[in-house]
Amino acid sequence: MRLTIEHHTHYQYSEQVARSTQYLRLTPRPSVRQHIVRWDLDMPEAAAQTTDAFGNILHVLTLDKPHDEIRIRAHGVVEINPDQPVAAGNGLSPLVYQRFTRFTRPDQALLDFATGFERPRSSDDLAALSAAIIERIPYTAGETDATSTAAQAFTGGKGVCQDHTHVLLSVCRQLGLPARYVSGYLYTEDSSHVASHAWAEVWMNDHWYTVDVTNQSLKPDQHLRLAVGMDYLDACPVRGVRYGGGPEQLHTFALVERVETGEQ
Repeated sequence: MRLTIEHHTHYQYSEQVARSTQYLRLTPRPSVRQHIVRWDLDMPEAAAQTTDAFGNILHVLTLDKPHDEIRIRAHGVVEINPDQPVAAGNGLSPLVYQRFTRFTRPDQALLDFATGFERPRSSDDLAALSAAIIERIPYTAGETDATSTAAQAFTGGKGVCQDHTHVLLSVCRQLGLPARYVSGYLYTEDSSHVASHAWAEVWMNDHWYTVDVTNQSLKPDQHLRLAVGMDYLDACPVRGVRYGGGPEQLHTFALVERVETGEQ
């Protein structure tokens, strides 16, 4: 499957920002499962490129002169081969992904919920856990935000893909299974569906299993992987710090379309 991606991020500030640094995980890493035909980042200044601790391609964009907006555009063409396995990572032991973080640390309600499950040993077990989570937290936009934790979303009973993923990570780690957060894009024929997406990968039977709680899917055949990490903060596409600027407005837009081989 060949996909074209168009992703725009626009920050607007009420006052001048003296200086800022943005950490961009907006470039997919090539693997046997995803072949990067073409990929570009359009930014206001050149950015330094490196690789972070999780093996993600990281760009560091530093603006050291006053500005009142930042526009970033990621766009390209990627071929997905769903028959190939999920990439292992950057030589990290899967055991790294058993540690709890601020976003995934369980409260008593999540601890009680996890006790209702045995440690998953098959894809069917993962599917059952995923189904239980979506039943407790139906997809509901606008009820949580980027700072919401797994415990908060679970208690509120509403959330989006980020919340579903954090809850799954929390439960899997409680049950002794390493699990990591994945950010990326999802292709769907429904144009109203959000193209920017998050899901989980769970280490089981010496293999990484994809679990997309929001879409109740264990098959990443329409998923384009950008970055992985312990939680949202490690893998989010754009994260930054700034000096000055006052209140900000963030506008994002992502479009994923399928094209026939040979089209650009």
